Amino acid sequence: MNINRSGYYKWFDRKGIDNRYEQDRKILTKLLEEQHHKHKAAGYHRLAYYVRKDTGWIFSDNLAHKCCKFAGIKSKTRHYQYKKPGGEHIKFENIVKGNWCSDKPLKILCSDMTTLYNKGKKYEWTYILDVYNNEIIASSITNKRGDSKPYYDCLEQLKTKIKEQKEPVVLHTDQGSVYSSRAYLNAHKDYNIKRSMSRAGTPTDNPVIEAQNGWIKAEMIAEGKFRNIENIYEFIKSYIDYFNNERPSWKLNYKTPVEYRIQQGFF
Repeated sequence: MNINRSGYYKWFDRKGIDNRYEQDRKILTKLLEEQHHKHKAAGYHRLAYYVRKDTGWIFSDNLAHKCCKFAGIKSKTRHYQYKKPGGEHIKFENIVKGNWCSDKPLKILCSDMTTLYNKGKKYEWTYILDVYNNEIIASSITNKRGDSKPYYDCLEQLKTKIKEQKEPVVLHTDQGSVYSSRAYLNAHKDYNIKRSMSRAGTPTDNPVIEAQNGWIKAEMIAEGKFRNIENIYEFIKSYIDYFNNERPSWKLNYKTPVEYRIQQGFF
């Protein structure tokens, strides 16, 4: 069979025993499963990051993907279904048009409202995200359905941050009734804010914050952060601090938003 004699006996002696690569894969799979139980909304990229951080192991994301696939480890998230895009807003066109590349903070921002449920009550959470480093720079929450106050609270927080900024800030939103209102426009008319809007009924025009909404809520539920909350207002405040300062982001090479911003020289 043209097999080397020494190689044959080496194989024969370890027959039924895993080699070191197979042993490492089993250990890695177990470590990934442990991280999956802690972070059920995380994909294999972030699970691999947590294992590297805790153990110091050096391995590829491709190997982590193979181990996750073998063990049936899957992120608990919803999948998007395609919908036909709608029309643009009469007054505010889509300035961004899929170009979400931002070379500095407070250049391109996006905002949205998402619904949270806690102990039988419905809350509406509005926040503004900086596309540069996915940092939440403004936030407000209410338990009143259709309340416009959080939108204006976030706008006031943003105006404070850009008060001394001379370059225009692009604020991208959907065509919600508050964002489209004359009152909202008048609230920032004296500030250098350029408005941009998604096409009607087209969340893919605002993918950064739409994706973030899904990930944030999936993490809150899957990791048990949203079950025994006594004060949701304090919880959101602490979660934003965690999100900005502790949660690693794949987009930022597994640095936190604040850490990435500071390392790039923006304080």
